[in-house]
Amino acid sequence: MRSGIVTIAGRPNVGKSSLLNALVGRKVSIVSHKPQTTRHRVQGVLHAGDDQIVFVDTPGLHLLQKRALNRVMNEAAAGALHDVDLVLFVIEAGRWTPEDQAVFDRLVSRNVPVALAVNKVDRISDRSALLPELQRLAAMRDYRFIVPVSAFKRDNLAALRDEILKTLPEGPPLYPQGQVVAHDDAFTVAEVIREKLIRSLHQELPYALTVEVEHYEREAGLDRISAIVWVEREGQKKIVIGENGETLKKVGTAARRELERSFGRRLFLKLWCKVRENWSDDPKALRRFGLSGDD
Repeated sequence: MRSGIVTIAGRPNVGKSSLLNALVGRKVSIVSHKPQTTRHRVQGVLHAGDDQIVFVDTPGLHLLQKRALNRVMNEAAAGALHDVDLVLFVIEAGRWTPEDQAVFDRLVSRNVPVALAVNKVDRISDRSALLPELQRLAAMRDYRFIVPVSAFKRDNLAALRDEILKTLPEGPPLYPQGQVVAHDDAFTVAEVIREKLIRSLHQELPYALTVEVEHYEREAGLDRISAIVWVEREGQKKIVIGENGETLKKVGTAARRELERSFGRRLFLKLWCKVRENWSDDPKALRRFGLSGDD
């Protein structure tokens, strides 16, 4: 019986959250095409018979740290590299950026085993070019293993799982059988709402918003939830609400439907939008919204 903690690390928008969801077999971490969608350390649990892998999905490590939120996200990602059994470094096939190099350099100084997942191989039209790339990557450091995968196509995930399990210590499971998320329902609610906002608002605004669950009451057959969408300016509030409230209604409906499918019970979801100026650069606000780096 093997069990252990595996941190998924890499630059923004390399597919870490998609890979976590594909490995666990359920949506644990929200996903969008916007970089830096993940802000928290999100845990998902993979059960393989009696064996168990606890994955920690981290915010993408990035070079720019203009605001307090960016610094906190980097700190959250860096903090997840401590006291784990394996770091799974995720990169994109056929692409190596300065941010990939920055993650690589950070991992060099860590006294923790590192493995490499080369994601998005489905985008490589000439597969013959993949082998020389894998050889070049293998020469850069002593990885525990290197596995090419496609989270989108779910290709080679079983091989990746098996390689990870080989590296983990023997020991009892860390979570009960069947549990695949290691956070509470309120966290899931806030993240799903934020995902729907990101997908609905096709501009830079998603970086200026966050979601706070204000009230969560569970009744017989119905969960009653109210949540606040926080933005930084009045103009952003108008965009989130939309004409006649249509945008916020659409987001609320999409979030409610997904949460009902996920939780297996009915929800009443009420959304509000409020302004807190420059919350993303305010340490006090970041602590209130669970973004202090201690989550």
